[in-house]
Amino acid sequence: MLKKLSRLHAADGKLSRVGNNVLKNHGYNLEHNFGHGENHLCELLLSLNLLAFLFHTILDLVNYTYQKVRELLVTRTTFFKDIRTLVKYLWFKDCSHLFSFILTEHVPLKKVNSS
Repeated sequence: MLKKLSRLHAADGKLSRVGNNVLKNHGYNLEHNFGHGENHLCELLLSLNLLAFLFHTILDLVNYTYQKVRELLVTRTTFFKDIRTLVKYLWFKDCSHLFSFILTEHVPLKKVNSS
């Protein structure tokens, strides 16, 4: 029984570390948002970050198009960089059009030997 509880506790700790790592290092920039403002801005930014993470997690579970885009743009960092670049230069009616554009127009970059 103790071994089972120990394994569950270790798994819970790993899940927590992985979640925090995603929020900190893979597109959400959670650590960067702390310390801004004098009253409640950091709490607002934290809430918005967690809400975005929740929506992306739900989309990853239930939305086929989102799943395909995430498959194509493997890391969250790549996903966010590509989305940021596209919306900077192009206008999309909504997220569905944005995701459809990514799926139909994506051209993988070829790795170049720089030596």
